[in-house]
Amino acid sequence: MHKVYFVGCGPGDPDLLTIKAMKLIKSADVVVYSGSLIPSQITKFCKNGKLYDASKLIREEIFDLLKNSAQQNKLVIRLHDGDPTIYGAIKEQIDNLSKYNIKSEIIPGVTSFLASAASIGTQLTLPGVTQTIIITRAESRTKVPVKEKISALATHNATMVFYLSVHLLSSIVEQITCDGGYAKSTPVAIVYKASWQDQKIIIGTLNDIVQKAHGAKITKTAIIIVGHIINPHTYEYTKLYDKKFTHSFRRSKYN
Repeated sequence: MHKVYFVGCGPGDPDLLTIKAMKLIKSADVVVYSGSLIPSQITKFCKNGKLYDASKLIREEIFDLLKNSAQQNKLVIRLHDGDPTIYGAIKEQIDNLSKYNIKSEIIPGVTSFLASAASIGTQLTLPGVTQTIIITRAESRTKVPVKEKISALATHNATMVFYLSVHLLSSIVEQITCDGGYAKSTPVAIVYKASWQDQKIIIGTLNDIVQKAHGAKITKTAIIIVGHIINPHTYEYTKLYDKKFTHSFRRSKYN
């Protein structure tokens, strides 16, 4: 059966590869990977397959590589950094492959915003603070729907995570602090190359984060996290483990 695997290889640390991803990479005949976004320690696991750097190819060349290799009954992997379903381009590839009766399978990976949260030692939802995570990107050459403008999303005051946007940090801060948005005292974390050996973490507020990011010369390959889940002053304990809370697996000792 002709098939292409869309594999997430995690944020960078090879130890964060899933077992399934590792098995596929080691067995692959063809790997089309995301250029500089994937460290060489991961691509080296492909011992006998042929590697193609997607950053040097256009859409049609990538598609032809996947299609032709699959039709030759080779084990074909489109290797994505993080998770393929977040800011990837897999839907267009999967749909095109299906026109040639080539099946696809997505192998999830640890995405970089989760690795970033882990690196700063926090959780992105916190009782009494927020129960919502908004994942987005700043508008540049890739447009954003009007309803998803940063200023509109910021009115929720939930945890906001920005991909592919650190080079637009000044614009983000301006939009996110508009009327009804976040206070300028709101904490911000920037994590450069989460889980990589040269990872950098910048912690600040919306008032000073632009200056701090410029000082650290961080202009790409970073996740921005905004919200009071970063070093929260107060929060509530979860009810799940409260001695007064009853659920289907445990009765309250006070009932």
